[in-house]
Amino acid sequence: MRRAALQCTAAVLWLLPIGAYPQSPGSAQATGTPQRTVPSQMAPSGVGPVRTLTRAEAEALALKNNPQISVGRLNALVARQYVREQRSALLPTAYLSVTAVDADPGSRLAAGYLNSPTLYSRAAAGASVNQLITDFGRTNNLVASSEFQAKAQDQTAAATTADIILAVDQAFFNTLETQALVTVARQTVDARQTLVDKIQALTNAKLRSDLDLSFTKVDAARANLLLLEAQNNYQAALASLSALLGFSDEQNFQLVEDSSAIDPPPLDPLALISEALVQRPELLSLRDRVQAAEKFGRAEHDLFLPSVTALGTVGIAPARDNHIQSWYGAVGVNINIPVFNGFLFDAHAKTADLQTSIDRQRLTDLQNNIARDVRNAWQDSNRAYERLSVTHQLEQQANLALDLAQSRYNLGLSSIVEFSQAELQKTEADISDTDARYQYRLTQIALAYAIAAPR
Repeated sequence: MRRAALQCTAAVLWLLPIGAYPQSPGSAQATGTPQRTVPSQMAPSGVGPVRTLTRAEAEALALKNNPQISVGRLNALVARQYVREQRSALLPTAYLSVTAVDADPGSRLAAGYLNSPTLYSRAAAGASVNQLITDFGRTNNLVASSEFQAKAQDQTAAATTADIILAVDQAFFNTLETQALVTVARQTVDARQTLVDKIQALTNAKLRSDLDLSFTKVDAARANLLLLEAQNNYQAALASLSALLGFSDEQNFQLVEDSSAIDPPPLDPLALISEALVQRPELLSLRDRVQAAEKFGRAEHDLFLPSVTALGTVGIAPARDNHIQSWYGAVGVNINIPVFNGFLFDAHAKTADLQTSIDRQRLTDLQNNIARDVRNAWQDSNRAYERLSVTHQLEQQANLALDLAQSRYNLGLSSIVEFSQAELQKTEADISDTDARYQYRLTQIALAYAIAAPR
Protein backbone atom coordinates (compact mmCIF):
# COMPACT_ATOMS: atom_id res chain seq x y z
CA MET A 1 0.00 0.00 0.00
CA ARG A 2 2.81 2.40 0.90
CA ARG A 3 4.55 1.73 -2.44
CA ALA A 4 1.32 2.30 -4.36
CA ALA A 5 0.75 5.60 -2.55
CA LEU A 6 4.30 6.72 -3.35
CA GLN A 7 3.85 5.84 -7.01
CA CYS A 8 0.60 7.77 -7.12
CA THR A 9 2.20 10.84 -5.55
CA ALA A 10 5.13 10.71 -7.97
CA ALA A 11 2.79 10.44 -10.91
CA VAL A 12 0.87 13.51 -9.78
CA LEU A 13 4.12 15.46 -9.39
CA TRP A 14 5.18 14.49 -12.89
CA LEU A 15 1.91 15.52 -14.46
CA LEU A 16 2.13 18.96 -12.86
CA PRO A 17 3.41 21.62 -15.33
CA ILE A 18 6.94 22.84 -14.75
CA GLY A 19 5.81 26.47 -14.76
CA ALA A 20 9.28 27.77 -13.88
CA TYR A 21 10.21 29.15 -17.27
CA PRO A 22 8.57 32.59 -17.38
CA GLN A 23 9.33 35.01 -20.14
CA SER A 24 12.79 36.52 -20.16
CA PRO A 25 13.23 39.83 -18.30
CA GLY A 26 12.20 42.81 -20.36
CA SER A 27 9.62 41.05 -22.53
CA ALA A 28 7.04 42.77 -20.36
CA GLN A 29 8.72 46.05 -21.23
CA ALA A 30 8.25 45.37 -24.93
CA THR A 31 4.51 45.05 -24.36
CA GLY A 32 4.22 48.33 -22.47
CA THR A 33 4.67 47.19 -18.88
CA PRO A 34 5.61 50.07 -16.51
CA GLN A 35 9.14 50.55 -15.23
CA ARG A 36 10.61 47.94 -12.93
CA THR A 37 13.67 48.02 -10.70
CA VAL A 38 16.39 45.60 -9.77
CA PRO A 39 15.03 42.97 -7.36
CA SER A 40 16.28 43.39 -3.81
CA GLN A 41 17.98 40.00 -3.80
CA MET A 42 20.38 41.28 -6.46
CA ALA A 43 21.60 44.24 -4.42
CA PRO A 44 25.13 43.85 -3.10
CA SER A 45 25.33 43.15 0.59
CA GLY A 46 27.19 45.26 3.12
CA VAL A 47 27.52 48.43 1.00
CA GLY A 48 25.01 50.73 2.67
CA PRO A 49 21.34 51.49 2.14
CA VAL A 50 19.64 50.80 -1.18
CA ARG A 51 19.32 53.86 -3.43
CA THR A 52 17.18 53.93 -6.55
CA LEU A 53 18.93 55.42 -9.56
CA THR A 54 17.61 56.44 -12.96
CA ARG A 55 19.77 57.04 -15.99
CA ALA A 56 19.30 60.82 -15.74
CA GLU A 57 20.30 60.76 -12.07
CA ALA A 58 23.40 58.73 -12.91
CA GLU A 59 24.46 61.29 -15.51
CA ALA A 60 23.89 64.14 -13.05
CA LEU A 61 26.01 62.39 -10.41
CA ALA A 62 28.82 61.89 -12.91
CA LEU A 63 28.75 65.56 -13.91
CA LYS A 64 29.00 66.50 -10.24
CA ASN A 65 31.49 63.96 -8.90
CA ASN A 66 33.67 62.58 -11.69
CA PRO A 67 37.20 64.04 -11.33
CA GLN A 68 37.94 63.94 -15.06
CA ILE A 69 35.13 66.41 -15.70
CA SER A 70 36.50 68.68 -12.97
CA VAL A 71 39.97 68.50 -14.53
CA GLY A 72 38.56 69.49 -17.93
CA ARG A 73 36.80 72.51 -16.45
CA LEU A 74 39.90 73.58 -14.54
CA ASN A 75 42.02 73.34 -17.69
CA ALA A 76 39.52 75.61 -19.44
CA LEU A 77 39.88 78.15 -16.61
CA VAL A 78 43.67 77.96 -16.89
CA ALA A 79 43.47 78.65 -20.63
CA ARG A 80 41.45 81.81 -19.96
CA GLN A 81 44.21 83.09 -17.68
CA TYR A 82 46.68 82.68 -20.53
CA VAL A 83 44.51 85.09 -22.52
CA ARG A 84 44.84 87.64 -19.74
CA GLU A 85 48.61 87.12 -19.71
CA GLN A 86 48.92 87.89 -23.42
CA ARG A 87 46.52 90.85 -23.26
CA SER A 88 48.54 92.41 -20.43
CA ALA A 89 51.19 93.45 -22.99
CA LEU A 90 48.68 95.91 -24.51
CA LEU A 91 48.09 97.65 -21.18
CA PRO A 92 50.44 100.11 -19.46
CA THR A 93 52.91 98.89 -16.89
CA ALA A 94 53.28 101.11 -13.81
CA TYR A 95 55.55 100.68 -10.83
CA LEU A 96 56.87 102.66 -7.88
CA SER A 97 60.54 102.98 -6.98
CA VAL A 98 62.35 104.08 -3.82
CA THR A 99 66.11 104.57 -4.09
CA ALA A 100 68.75 105.67 -1.54
CA VAL A 101 72.40 106.17 -2.43
CA ASP A 102 75.33 107.19 -0.24
CA ALA A 103 78.31 108.13 -2.40
CA ASP A 104 81.68 109.80 -1.85
CA PRO A 105 81.79 113.28 -3.33
CA GLY A 106 82.95 113.18 -6.88
CA SER A 107 82.59 109.37 -7.31
CA ARG A 108 82.78 108.13 -10.85
CA LEU A 109 81.85 104.89 -12.63
CA ALA A 110 84.74 103.67 -14.70
CA ALA A 111 83.72 100.17 -15.87
CA GLY A 112 80.69 98.33 -17.23
CA TYR A 113 78.14 99.27 -19.86
CA LEU A 114 77.38 102.83 -20.84
CA ASN A 115 75.94 104.57 -17.80
CA SER A 116 75.68 107.82 -15.93
CA PRO A 117 79.28 108.54 -14.93
CA THR A 118 78.54 110.56 -11.80
CA LEU A 119 77.11 109.29 -8.48
CA TYR A 120 75.38 111.61 -6.00
CA SER A 121 74.10 110.85 -2.53
CA ARG A 122 70.31 110.96 -2.52
CA ALA A 123 67.04 109.46 -1.26
CA ALA A 124 64.26 109.60 -3.82
CA ALA A 125 60.87 108.06 -4.66
CA GLY A 126 59.00 108.08 -7.93
CA ALA A 127 56.67 106.32 -10.35
CA SER A 128 57.29 105.04 -13.86
CA VAL A 129 54.87 104.04 -16.60
CA ASN A 130 55.72 101.99 -19.66
CA GLN A 131 53.26 101.64 -22.55
CA LEU A 132 53.52 99.73 -25.81
CA ILE A 133 52.51 102.00 -28.65
CA THR A 134 52.68 99.46 -31.45
CA ASP A 135 54.50 96.31 -32.44
CA PHE A 136 52.64 96.18 -35.77
CA GLY A 137 50.19 93.42 -34.80
CA ARG A 138 52.39 90.87 -32.99
CA THR A 139 50.77 91.24 -29.58
CA ASN A 140 47.27 91.33 -31.09
CA ASN A 141 48.00 88.08 -32.89
CA LEU A 142 49.29 86.52 -29.67
CA VAL A 143 46.10 87.55 -27.87
CA ALA A 144 43.95 86.13 -30.68
CA SER A 145 45.96 82.88 -30.60
CA SER A 146 45.43 82.50 -26.85
CA GLU A 147 41.71 83.19 -27.24
CA PHE A 148 41.39 80.40 -29.79
CA GLN A 149 43.37 78.14 -27.47
CA ALA A 150 40.91 78.94 -24.67
CA LYS A 151 37.97 78.13 -26.96
CA ALA A 152 39.68 74.88 -27.92
CA GLN A 153 40.11 74.00 -24.25
CA ASP A 154 36.41 74.68 -23.65
CA GLN A 155 35.57 72.23 -26.41
CA THR A 156 38.05 69.72 -24.99
CA ALA A 157 36.25 69.96 -21.65
CA ALA A 158 32.95 69.39 -23.46
CA ALA A 159 34.44 66.35 -25.19
CA THR A 160 35.61 64.97 -21.85
CA THR A 161 32.13 65.45 -20.44
CA ALA A 162 30.64 63.63 -23.44
CA ASP A 163 33.10 60.76 -22.97
CA ILE A 164 32.17 60.39 -19.30
CA ILE A 165 28.43 60.54 -20.00
CA LEU A 166 28.85 57.88 -22.70
CA ALA A 167 30.76 55.67 -20.27
CA VAL A 168 28.10 56.20 -17.59
CA ASP A 169 25.26 55.33 -19.96
CA GLN A 170 27.09 52.23 -21.15
CA ALA A 171 27.81 51.16 -17.56
CA PHE A 172 24.18 51.83 -16.61
CA PHE A 173 22.80 49.61 -19.36
CA ASN A 174 25.49 46.99 -18.81
CA THR A 175 24.41 46.81 -15.18
CA LEU A 176 20.77 46.52 -16.19
CA GLU A 177 21.64 43.77 -18.65
CA THR A 178 23.65 41.77 -16.11
CA GLN A 179 20.82 42.21 -13.63
CA ALA A 180 18.37 40.83 -16.19
CA LEU A 181 20.70 37.91 -16.89
CA VAL A 182 20.81 37.18 -13.15
CA THR A 183 17.02 36.97 -13.26
CA VAL A 184 17.17 34.56 -16.20
CA ALA A 185 19.77 32.44 -14.42
CA ARG A 186 17.79 32.37 -11.18
CA GLN A 187 14.62 31.32 -13.01
CA THR A 188 16.60 28.60 -14.75
CA VAL A 189 17.95 27.34 -11.43
CA ASP A 190 14.46 27.26 -9.91
CA ALA A 191 13.01 25.43 -12.93
CA ARG A 192 15.75 22.83 -13.06
CA GLN A 193 15.67 22.25 -9.31
CA THR A 194 11.94 21.68 -9.55
CA LEU A 195 12.59 19.16 -12.30
CA VAL A 196 15.28 17.45 -10.21
CA ASP A 197 12.82 17.10 -7.32
CA LYS A 198 10.20 15.57 -9.60
CA ILE A 199 12.62 13.16 -11.27
CA GLN A 200 13.97 12.22 -7.83
CA ALA A 201 10.46 11.34 -6.69
CA LEU A 202 9.79 9.35 -9.86
CA THR A 203 13.13 7.59 -9.56
CA ASN A 204 12.39 6.64 -5.97
CA ALA A 205 9.08 5.25 -7.21
CA LYS A 206 10.95 3.28 -9.92
CA LEU A 207 9.13 5.24 -12.64
CA ARG A 208 12.28 6.85 -14.04
CA SER A 209 15.84 5.66 -14.33
CA ASP A 210 18.90 6.87 -12.50
CA LEU A 211 20.19 8.11 -15.87
CA ASP A 212 17.32 10.59 -16.08
CA LEU A 213 18.05 11.79 -12.55
CA SER A 214 21.75 12.17 -13.38
CA PHE A 215 21.01 14.28 -16.47
CA THR A 216 18.68 16.58 -14.56
CA LYS A 217 21.24 17.04 -11.77
CA VAL A 218 23.91 17.91 -14.33
CA ASP A 219 21.57 20.49 -15.86
CA ALA A 220 20.84 21.89 -12.38
CA ALA A 221 24.57 22.19 -11.64
CA ARG A 222 25.10 23.95 -14.96
CA ALA A 223 22.31 26.39 -14.10
CA ASN A 224 23.94 27.13 -10.74
CA LEU A 225 27.23 27.88 -12.50
CA LEU A 226 25.37 30.20 -14.86
CA LEU A 227 23.84 31.98 -11.86
CA LEU A 228 27.20 32.41 -10.17
CA GLU A 229 28.75 33.87 -13.31
CA ALA A 230 25.79 36.20 -13.85
CA GLN A 231 25.94 37.44 -10.25
CA ASN A 232 29.69 38.06 -10.55
CA ASN A 233 29.18 40.03 -13.77
CA TYR A 234 26.45 42.06 -12.09
CA GLN A 235 28.71 42.96 -9.16
CA ALA A 236 31.53 43.93 -11.54
CA ALA A 237 29.19 46.12 -13.62
CA LEU A 238 27.85 47.81 -10.49
CA ALA A 239 31.39 48.49 -9.26
CA SER A 240 32.29 50.07 -12.61
CA LEU A 241 29.20 52.26 -12.52
CA SER A 242 29.97 53.38 -8.96
CA ALA A 243 33.52 54.38 -9.95
CA LEU A 244 32.29 56.41 -12.93
CA LEU A 245 29.87 58.25 -10.67
CA GLY A 246 32.78 59.35 -8.48
CA PHE A 247 32.48 56.85 -5.60
CA SER A 248 35.54 55.09 -4.23
CA ASP A 249 33.55 52.04 -3.12
CA GLU A 250 30.70 50.03 -4.60
CA GLN A 251 27.29 51.60 -4.07
CA ASN A 252 24.04 49.75 -3.41
CA PHE A 253 22.15 51.16 -6.39
CA GLN A 254 18.74 49.93 -7.43
CA LEU A 255 18.60 50.79 -11.12
CA VAL A 256 15.36 51.87 -12.75
CA GLU A 257 14.66 50.59 -16.26
CA ASP A 258 14.69 53.11 -19.10
CA SER A 259 11.09 53.36 -20.31
CA SER A 260 11.84 55.27 -23.52
CA ALA A 261 10.55 53.71 -26.71
CA ILE A 262 12.82 51.60 -28.89
CA ASP A 263 12.94 53.58 -32.13
CA PRO A 264 14.50 52.30 -35.36
CA PRO A 265 17.78 53.88 -36.45
CA PRO A 266 17.82 56.61 -39.15
CA LEU A 267 17.70 55.45 -42.74
CA ASP A 268 20.59 57.51 -44.15
CA PRO A 269 23.99 57.95 -42.45
CA LEU A 270 25.04 60.89 -44.64
CA ALA A 271 22.91 63.35 -42.71
CA LEU A 272 24.33 61.98 -39.47
CA ILE A 273 27.89 62.44 -40.74
CA SER A 274 27.18 66.05 -41.69
CA GLU A 275 25.70 66.64 -38.26
CA ALA A 276 28.73 65.13 -36.55
CA LEU A 277 31.16 67.28 -38.55
CA VAL A 278 29.36 70.35 -37.25
CA GLN A 279 28.78 69.32 -33.63
CA ARG A 280 31.56 67.03 -32.41
CA PRO A 281 33.47 68.92 -29.68
CA GLU A 282 36.77 67.22 -30.53
CA LEU A 283 36.48 68.57 -34.08
CA LEU A 284 35.51 72.05 -32.89
CA SER A 285 38.47 72.01 -30.51
CA LEU A 286 40.95 71.09 -33.24
CA ARG A 287 39.53 73.75 -35.57
CA ASP A 288 40.10 76.34 -32.86
CA ARG A 289 43.64 75.03 -32.39
CA VAL A 290 44.30 75.40 -36.12
CA GLN A 291 43.17 79.03 -35.97
CA ALA A 292 45.28 79.55 -32.85
CA ALA A 293 48.30 78.14 -34.69
CA GLU A 294 47.66 80.44 -37.66
CA LYS A 295 47.50 83.51 -35.39
CA PHE A 296 50.62 82.44 -33.55
CA GLY A 297 52.42 81.96 -36.86
CA ARG A 298 51.56 85.52 -37.87
CA ALA A 299 52.85 86.75 -34.51
CA GLU A 300 56.13 84.91 -35.06
CA HIS A 301 56.52 86.52 -38.50
CA ASP A 302 55.89 89.92 -36.86
CA LEU A 303 59.07 89.47 -34.84
CA PHE A 304 60.93 90.98 -37.83
CA LEU A 305 58.97 94.25 -37.43
CA PRO A 306 60.00 97.08 -35.09
CA SER A 307 58.25 97.88 -31.82
CA VAL A 308 57.53 101.34 -30.40
CA THR A 309 57.18 101.97 -26.66
CA ALA A 310 56.73 105.06 -24.52
CA LEU A 311 58.15 105.61 -21.03
CA GLY A 312 57.31 108.27 -18.48
CA THR A 313 58.71 108.78 -14.98
CA VAL A 314 58.22 111.36 -12.21
CA GLY A 315 59.42 111.59 -8.62
CA ILE A 316 60.77 113.56 -5.69
CA ALA A 317 64.14 113.53 -3.91
CA PRO A 318 63.69 114.96 -0.36
CA ALA A 319 67.29 114.09 0.63
CA ARG A 320 69.79 114.92 -2.04
CA ASP A 321 73.03 116.44 -3.09
CA ASN A 322 72.96 120.13 -3.93
CA HIS A 323 73.49 119.29 -7.60
CA ILE A 324 70.14 117.43 -7.73
CA GLN A 325 66.71 119.07 -8.07
CA SER A 326 63.94 118.17 -5.62
CA TRP A 327 61.56 117.08 -8.40
CA TYR A 328 62.38 115.12 -11.48
CA GLY A 329 60.44 113.88 -14.50
CA ALA A 330 60.93 112.71 -18.06
CA VAL A 331 59.12 111.14 -21.00
CA GLY A 332 60.57 109.26 -23.89
CA VAL A 333 59.87 107.07 -26.90
CA ASN A 334 61.91 104.05 -27.86
CA ILE A 335 61.89 102.32 -31.26
CA ASN A 336 63.38 98.85 -31.34
CA ILE A 337 64.34 97.61 -34.81
CA PRO A 338 65.59 94.02 -35.09
CA VAL A 339 68.58 93.64 -37.38
CA PHE A 340 70.24 90.28 -36.79
CA ASN A 341 70.04 87.66 -34.03
CA GLY A 342 71.52 84.56 -35.56
CA PHE A 343 68.36 83.64 -37.56
CA LEU A 344 66.39 83.09 -34.33
CA PHE A 345 63.27 84.87 -35.57
CA ASP A 346 63.40 83.01 -38.86
CA ALA A 347 63.49 79.68 -36.99
CA HIS A 348 60.55 80.78 -34.84
CA ALA A 349 58.49 81.67 -37.93
CA LYS A 350 59.25 78.43 -39.77
CA THR A 351 58.50 76.35 -36.67
CA ALA A 352 55.12 78.04 -36.30
CA ASP A 353 54.29 77.47 -39.99
CA LEU A 354 55.18 73.79 -39.73
CA GLN A 355 53.07 73.40 -36.59
CA THR A 356 50.11 75.00 -38.39
CA SER A 357 50.50 72.47 -41.22
CA ILE A 358 50.60 69.63 -38.69
CA ASP A 359 47.38 70.83 -37.02
CA ARG A 360 45.64 71.11 -40.40
CA GLN A 361 46.56 67.54 -41.26
CA ARG A 362 45.33 66.39 -37.87
CA LEU A 363 42.05 68.17 -38.52
CA THR A 364 41.62 66.38 -41.84
CA ASP A 365 42.44 63.03 -40.23
CA LEU A 366 39.96 63.63 -37.41
CA GLN A 367 37.21 64.53 -39.89
CA ASN A 368 37.79 61.27 -41.74
CA ASN A 369 37.81 59.26 -38.51
CA ILE A 370 34.60 60.87 -37.28
CA ALA A 371 32.85 60.09 -40.59
CA ARG A 372 34.04 56.47 -40.26
CA ASP A 373 32.90 56.24 -36.63
CA VAL A 374 29.44 57.59 -37.43
CA ARG A 375 29.00 55.13 -40.29
CA ASN A 376 30.16 52.21 -38.13
CA ALA A 377 27.88 53.25 -35.27
CA TRP A 378 24.96 53.51 -37.70
CA GLN A 379 25.68 50.05 -39.11
CA ASP A 380 25.98 48.58 -35.60
CA SER A 381 22.66 50.15 -34.66
CA ASN A 382 20.94 48.73 -37.76
CA ARG A 383 22.36 45.29 -37.12
CA ALA A 384 21.30 45.38 -33.46
CA TYR A 385 17.79 46.52 -34.43
CA GLU A 386 17.39 43.65 -36.91
CA ARG A 387 18.66 41.26 -34.24
CA LEU A 388 15.76 42.23 -31.96
CA SER A 389 13.14 40.47 -34.07
CA VAL A 390 15.38 37.46 -34.71
CA THR A 391 16.09 36.84 -31.02
CA HIS A 392 12.42 37.34 -30.18
CA GLN A 393 11.45 34.69 -32.71
CA LEU A 394 14.20 32.44 -31.35
CA GLU A 395 12.80 32.80 -27.86
CA GLN A 396 9.27 31.94 -29.02
CA GLN A 397 10.49 28.88 -30.90
CA ALA A 398 12.58 27.78 -27.93
CA ASN A 399 9.54 28.05 -25.66
CA LEU A 400 7.50 25.96 -28.11
CA ALA A 401 10.28 23.39 -28.47
CA LEU A 402 10.55 23.06 -24.71
CA ASP A 403 6.81 22.52 -24.35
CA LEU A 404 6.86 19.84 -27.05
CA ALA A 405 9.95 18.16 -25.58
CA GLN A 406 8.34 18.09 -22.15
CA SER A 407 5.15 16.60 -23.53
CA ARG A 408 7.07 13.92 -25.46
CA TYR A 409 9.12 13.09 -22.38
CA ASN A 410 6.02 12.89 -20.20
CA LEU A 411 4.51 10.41 -22.67
CA GLY A 412 7.71 8.40 -22.84
CA LEU A 413 8.26 9.20 -26.53
CA SER A 414 11.72 10.75 -26.04
CA SER A 415 14.68 10.53 -23.74
CA ILE A 416 15.90 12.92 -21.10
CA VAL A 417 18.65 14.00 -23.52
CA GLU A 418 16.11 15.58 -25.87
CA PHE A 419 14.35 17.31 -22.98
CA SER A 420 17.67 18.55 -21.55
CA GLN A 421 18.70 19.93 -24.92
CA ALA A 422 15.40 21.82 -25.19
CA GLU A 423 16.00 23.31 -21.74
CA LEU A 424 19.46 24.45 -22.77
CA GLN A 425 18.12 26.03 -25.96
CA LYS A 426 15.44 27.80 -23.94
CA THR A 427 18.03 29.30 -21.60
CA GLU A 428 20.27 30.38 -24.48
CA ALA A 429 17.29 31.97 -26.25
CA ASP A 430 16.32 33.93 -23.13
CA ILE A 431 19.89 35.18 -22.74
CA SER A 432 20.12 36.14 -26.43
CA ASP A 433 16.84 38.03 -26.32
CA THR A 434 17.83 39.91 -23.17
CA ASP A 435 21.24 40.73 -24.60
CA ALA A 436 19.76 41.92 -27.91
CA ARG A 437 17.50 44.49 -26.27
CA TYR A 438 20.20 46.03 -24.14
CA GLN A 439 22.78 45.91 -26.90
CA TYR A 440 20.45 47.90 -29.13
CA ARG A 441 20.12 50.50 -26.38
CA LEU A 442 23.90 50.68 -26.22
CA THR A 443 24.22 51.12 -30.00
CA GLN A 444 21.69 53.96 -29.83
CA ILE A 445 23.82 55.65 -27.17
CA ALA A 446 26.99 55.14 -29.22
CA LEU A 447 25.34 56.60 -32.32
CA ALA A 448 24.12 59.65 -30.41
CA TYR A 449 27.63 60.14 -29.05
CA ALA A 450 29.18 59.78 -32.52
CA ILE A 451 27.09 62.67 -33.87
CA ALA A 452 27.24 64.67 -30.60
CA ALA A 453 23.45 64.76 -30.49
CA PRO A 454 22.12 67.37 -28.02
CA ARG A 455 20.98 65.75 -24.79
